[in-house]
Amino acid sequence: MSVATRLQAMQPTDIGVPGPTSLDMARAFRSVRADPLSFLVAVSAQHGDTVSFPVPGAPALLLNDPADVRHVLQASARTWTKDTVQYAALARVTGPGLLASAEPGWIEHRRLAAPAFHHERLGAVGDEVRAAARTAIDARLAGLRDGPHGEVVDVASLTHAIGLDAVGRALFSADLSGLAHDLLEATSEAAELVVRLGRSILPTAAWAPTRTNLRLRAARRRLDVGAAEIIAERRRRAGAATHGDDLLGLLLDSGMADDAIRDELVTMVIAGHETVAAALAWTLMLLAEHPADQERVRAELAGHPGPVPLVGHRERLPMTRAVVDEGLRLYPPAWAVSRRAGGADVVAGREVPAGTLAIVSPWLVHRRPDLWPEPLAFRPERFLKGTVRSGYLPFGQGPRLCIGRDFALGEMVLVLAELLREHRLEVPAGWSRPLPQAQVAVHPRGGMPLLVRRAARA
Repeated sequence: MSVATRLQAMQPTDIGVPGPTSLDMARAFRSVRADPLSFLVAVSAQHGDTVSFPVPGAPALLLNDPADVRHVLQASARTWTKDTVQYAALARVTGPGLLASAEPGWIEHRRLAAPAFHHERLGAVGDEVRAAARTAIDARLAGLRDGPHGEVVDVASLTHAIGLDAVGRALFSADLSGLAHDLLEATSEAAELVVRLGRSILPTAAWAPTRTNLRLRAARRRLDVGAAEIIAERRRRAGAATHGDDLLGLLLDSGMADDAIRDELVTMVIAGHETVAAALAWTLMLLAEHPADQERVRAELAGHPGPVPLVGHRERLPMTRAVVDEGLRLYPPAWAVSRRAGGADVVAGREVPAGTLAIVSPWLVHRRPDLWPEPLAFRPERFLKGTVRSGYLPFGQGPRLCIGRDFALGEMVLVLAELLREHRLEVPAGWSRPLPQAQVAVHPRGGMPLLVRRAARA
């Protein structure tokens, strides 16, 4: 290839879509890395529903119109793959598991894992999720006094502990408490490094001894050790018998190699607790800010006979489920997803070549005033009469829809039930909302300190 040809390939492909210039991007470089959510909001407000970024080679498009989003994620999902920098960075930690894999083999892995997420199976593990919530709540809040006094608690830390324990109990039939501290540190470290790699302008070879690569390798080794211990313990426990009907058992019985099982296990540890923990922290904040809605949820839970199940909430606990849905609308954990065109296509009325990058941000789509009146307001009642499906995608859309969606929704409802039946959440004196920090999930920067009081007993 000649020098001229190479230089030509480095030029951005202009397909007539508006967007920031290269100079605009250079000026905004630091602010984009520090706060990508505000940057996406700003460029969308300036340039509209389809925004082009000046990157070398094939176009990079930010898509905000629900019809275009549905086209890329659902209607033409075979054309648009996960062969992107975002998922390549994530795969440095998870391996080619369900979340990050860009290979056709993900379909077979999903088929093997699917029985662990059937409603019948989820209904059977409700007690395990409830126990995880109860254990963490009792450990952190048992010392709260009755009466008007309370304590400021970082509920983000609490929801992380619940999320990790719930994943271990429900998906791996394993108590991860002995490994919890190390797994939490390793997953948090890995998440930070994955985001850093995903935002890098110049990709760095995985073998290069950079500080980020060295830290990532160390985090991955810690995750590898934890996964190997869980797999070995299950093999010892099962002996020659089948390994059970949870996710780990299904993967072991499938004959999948241990390194592939490790990839799926680490994927579920990261995706299954990072996203739910972040979403729960924001939802608890919203309830603390809106005491009337919190009381409606508490009254609904008080009227529910027996333990809250892991599935079937929309009919049995409509207000509680609506709060969860609205929390996920305002603070979707997966704030951006990306796809790469494997062939030419037509998007937003424009012909796009193979290699085009499509970026979809649920954070933006969930704030469209044409779909969500008063989009920044917390209005759980939006979901009491159903969901605007075309503009609601906290778990993605199409064939790559998050396999753990129903488990995540059920876990959030169960945690709210266990926490709110005996505790009241309030904003502390001098309250200001934590800023959203866009990592693998959208976390509250600096945690989520809320005032927690014991609820008055009837």
